[in-house]
Amino acid sequence: LPLQCITQEFPNKLGQVLASEDDLLRPKDLRPALYGCFDWHSAVHSQWSLVKLLKQFPNLKQGDSIRSALSQRLTAENIQTEIDFFQTEHNQNFERTYGWAWLLTLAKELKTWEDPQAKVWLDNLMPLVEVLEVKMMEFLPKLVYPIRVGEHPNTAFALSMTLDYAKVFQKQDLEALIIQRSKDFYMQDQNCPIDWEPSGYDFLSPCLEEASLMAKVLPEEEFQLWINDFMPSLFSKYFSLEVAEVSDRSDGKLVHLDGLNFSRAWNLYELAERYEAFYHLKTIGDQHFVKAYPNLFGDSYEGAHWLGTFALYALEQRPND
Repeated sequence: LPLQCITQEFPNKLGQVLASEDDLLRPKDLRPALYGCFDWHSAVHSQWSLVKLLKQFPNLKQGDSIRSALSQRLTAENIQTEIDFFQTEHNQNFERTYGWAWLLTLAKELKTWEDPQAKVWLDNLMPLVEVLEVKMMEFLPKLVYPIRVGEHPNTAFALSMTLDYAKVFQKQDLEALIIQRSKDFYMQDQNCPIDWEPSGYDFLSPCLEEASLMAKVLPEEEFQLWINDFMPSLFSKYFSLEVAEVSDRSDGKLVHLDGLNFSRAWNLYELAERYEAFYHLKTIGDQHFVKAYPNLFGDSYEGAHWLGTFALYALEQRPND
């Protein structure tokens, strides 16, 4: 799925602000490293998927094709074109903060892979990574209120993935900022209305994204007190969460709900892995995962261009028995 996706230029949702008619270029010319998969962030996390798969399964029959595709895209010249776009007057905040977080996650995956080609790709990618890291550090202090929606701007999602990046790259200033901002945004939250979820277009759970983030940020005793105020129902062995239903898989917004099933799964898995008191949540995560997983195959492009990534990320978080 991701190998085909990163080579598919159209349909394409550019999402940019046009400063003049000179900006009316085809996606491959505008973003030579990250032009496929319908939109920029999907191209980013599809490349993460390819790295993840090849890293875990080095003998994949598609291995040579994957390496060739990544080498064609992650060149120093292509990355410089991507940087130039982020420095244009009207696109300073392009893909803030969802796409930024996925690019940092791609860098983290490359950093933790002992492979000569991966080192070359990471070296080429790092100038863009550093641009977005600086943008993240400039933006977070200015964000007065967290964004709690179940789609791309969700603040807890971006903080969680960026925190993982900061730890791997030993970015102490970024890590400290994320921890502080997480506490600023969420420390006083109580009684998250999980019963209000999902909204019709959600692919992230506002409640569970926040819970998973704070499990990373807070020491154990402090987290136990916080989560007891935030979502005490999670402690119950009888906790249940109805899986989301997709009514029309050809509708790009409605199919978000399969992504929600995967992202709920990875948050429940993360909590189950971290705390024994939440191990029963693994079963709830499995229920969500198996609901969405069969839909990956033979799906319309509305889901096929991104849901595989969410499935892989969920499997990565699942506790081993």
